[in-house]
Amino acid sequence: MSGTQPGSDLPPVVEVDLGAGVRAGFSTRGGGVSRPPYDALNLSYQVGDEPSDVARNRARLERWAGVPVAYAAQVHGTGIVVLSEPPAAGVISVGEYDALVSVDPSVAVAVLVADCVPVLLADASAGVVAAVHAGRRGLVAGVVEAAVSAMVTQGADVGRIRAALGPSIAGESYEVPAALRDEVADAVPETRATTDWGTPALDLPAGVVAVLRRAGVERVTVQARDTWKDPALFSYRRSPRTGRFAGVVGMQA
Repeated sequence: MSGTQPGSDLPPVVEVDLGAGVRAGFSTRGGGVSRPPYDALNLSYQVGDEPSDVARNRARLERWAGVPVAYAAQVHGTGIVVLSEPPAAGVISVGEYDALVSVDPSVAVAVLVADCVPVLLADASAGVVAAVHAGRRGLVAGVVEAAVSAMVTQGADVGRIRAALGPSIAGESYEVPAALRDEVADAVPETRATTDWGTPALDLPAGVVAVLRRAGVERVTVQARDTWKDPALFSYRRSPRTGRFAGVVGMQA
């Protein structure tokens, strides 16, 4: 379901249900001002896009969220930041983290992707939400489990946590060398896959779902859109000079 009304300057965001009082969704390429090859709703300052266009795009997504949105510089690690207030005005990154947790409705959190898996988590009753950047390296390193643990430390109950995975490259499209597939599958067996054309591949969404369930998160939904095949989404594999879309989540006051 789109969060944009006809005639609105809000970007088209595919909303997901993570519980009462939670606003969560995934942006697409549409609804922004960036020019090719970043057209149109690029939300990253790190890909060569005009900074003023990125700022305007982020402002549009923030209007959809209804509160300030915090972003981090993602490094494919397991670092987590817990936010209880919005970043200061003009701050484009809260630091090098791959998971952001918000414990206050005054700040939403977001991760940026263009093939990796954006994971949104929420315990609506506890008022704790998280956004996780789950690429191949982060998934193996344990960023998803670390985010769930951080939420529990902040008062969430793992049995109440709901999760939504956004669009990402599908297992049928994510070709990798056989040795790399074996290495990742040794850590997360559910990632083992084969491409449509019969070569070794990794299914990151399947791996994330399996890791979440082993961590005790049972209510998981998946937006089954393949970034590599879908021109409405950014894909680094399809076109390395491109933008980033977001998964964003926050509590509503």
